[in-house]
Amino acid sequence: MVEEHMHEVTHQVAHAEEGLKELANWITLVNEYRHGSVAHFLHHWENVVFSLTAALFLVGISFLAARKKLLIPTPLQNALELAVESLDNLVTGIIGPRGRAYVPFIGTLFLYILIQNFMGLVPGMKSPTSSLNTTAALAICVFGYVQGIGIKENGILGYVDHLMGNPRDLVGWIMTPLNLPLHILEELIKPLSLSLRLFGNVLGEDSLIAAFVGLGILALSFMKSPIGLPLQFPFLLLSLLLGTIQALVFSLLTTIYISLMLPQEAHEH
Repeated sequence: MVEEHMHEVTHQVAHAEEGLKELANWITLVNEYRHGSVAHFLHHWENVVFSLTAALFLVGISFLAARKKLLIPTPLQNALELAVESLDNLVTGIIGPRGRAYVPFIGTLFLYILIQNFMGLVPGMKSPTSSLNTTAALAICVFGYVQGIGIKENGILGYVDHLMGNPRDLVGWIMTPLNLPLHILEELIKPLSLSLRLFGNVLGEDSLIAAFVGLGILALSFMKSPIGLPLQFPFLLLSLLLGTIQALVFSLLTTIYISLMLPQEAHEH
């Protein structure tokens, strides 16, 4: 039953990706006007290409900001220090002091998703997060990381005990046959909800911008103008806000999932 539902969701998502159109990026243009094996390869793997572009951009910015640490920081160093401090406060505010160990993963996840979300606003670029393949890969990474933390912090027996609902009395043990499959299903649904939420919002934003770009061009088509009205401008500002919120939500939920996996005494502390 669950497999049929998952297949139906995947089928509907595929239709959504086909039905909603985004602005053309440089790979799309190369594939359109330069037919060949290289152009076809780039078009087939364009989400991977843009994901690697975001990763390289993040690495480059981090290198430039950290190569010379000055007592009076540069604007770039100041901005990254502020970002790191804010992310550290976010994670430790939810998990506690021991949450600082997970800041590198969660912080990198936030910045990486944020850059990918904003890439669609740059002419010639594309938001890789507008593809379910990208968001699903990110969610699978989170799933593996969270489950690994659960096993590391609780041990195998403690991890299984957590999935059973931590039964400590007769009622708890009686409910175990119900709690165990429900908790396993819950852990499997978490990455699905993460990926679909991010994918749907970013695809919707980029498609909305593309639609208003088309309307702007159509509005001046009677003048044979090479440019159109900038009707998409208000939605570019809105996409900056929503792209930040989506990256924050993804990272915040990841932090909560990690917190729920930690031993009970950690929550009490």
